[in-house]
Amino acid sequence: MPRTVDDSLFTADGTALLGSRCDDCGAHTFPRQGGCPRCTGSSMADVALAREGTLWSFTIQGFRPKTPYQGPDEFEPYGVGYVELPGQLIVEARLTENDPDRLEIGMPMRMEMIPFRTDDAGEPVLTFAFTPVGRS
Repeated sequence: MPRTVDDSLFTADGTALLGSRCDDCGAHTFPRQGGCPRCTGSSMADVALAREGTLWSFTIQGFRPKTPYQGPDEFEPYGVGYVELPGQLIVEARLTENDPDRLEIGMPMRMEMIPFRTDDAGEPVLTFAFTPVGRS
């Protein structure tokens, strides 16, 4: 698997986000946690999160984030949204679309791995983002 911004965020094969599910109350968390924020239980199991969901809310990040941001030197605005993963949770994520006219609350979204930056050796470092389903 290529290098990622944080391997602990992904399943071993890199195809899904890795969250936790409370064995006591069923609450999901992302990123993984050792304790449940809903019932305070400590019986948490790793679970692959759904790769598809719906756009719950969004905005466009129009300025370079403050340090410790390690993105590309040439900043380009990008979409940020909350994506509801059915039966699990709402996750905050980068969006592949940065045109607000092409985004719509409730639209279907799919997680994918995208280049975020290059490391010191010139190799790509990947992160996750959600892309509108059925859009080019």
